[in-house]
Amino acid sequence: MDKFDYKELVYSFHKEMLANNFTLVYEGEITHQITKAFTSLAENKMDSYSEDSTMKKKVFHVMVECLQNLSKHAEDVRILKNKGYSGNGIFIIGRVGQNNEDYHVLTGNVIENSRVPELEAFLDKINQMNKDGLKELYKKQMREGTLSDKGGAGLGLIDIARKTGEKLDYNFIKIDDERSFYTLRTKISRK
Repeated sequence: MDKFDYKELVYSFHKEMLANNFTLVYEGEITHQITKAFTSLAENKMDSYSEDSTMKKKVFHVMVECLQNLSKHAEDVRILKNKGYSGNGIFIIGRVGQNNEDYHVLTGNVIENSRVPELEAFLDKINQMNKDGLKELYKKQMREGTLSDKGGAGLGLIDIARKTGEKLDYNFIKIDDERSFYTLRTKISRK
């Protein structure tokens, strides 16, 4: 007989989602169709909150950038599955804070440890800049940015920081000698 208690897991997860006001939690492959579905779900939820169009646009923009980062920059699913990892990303969105004053978009995916120092330095650079510095960095990356082997020059991360006016909250959790789990939390203030 299976000792796994799915009822307790589902109930516990449900309580955690309610406590943190998470409105959408997804773990899996990120595709263009998934991105469209998430923005539609988020729009319906924000309509139920009577959210203004400016806030909706800001949340959509951050969601799409985060989802694109997940789909473009996550490690190859086939390689990870061969090594025992799912290879899927995780995406969470919710209204957080004492009075639900902020939206938070949280993402996570497995990356190679060799990529961590460069990504961490880039995130720190973004977090040290003010609005004007971010604008200049964005322009510089557009002109001179070196495309990674996955096709990005960090523009999405810069753009998220520019649009939100918030620092990017990130972490790298070492899984083993080859890989880490990269988490990113983006705050979108409703104030």
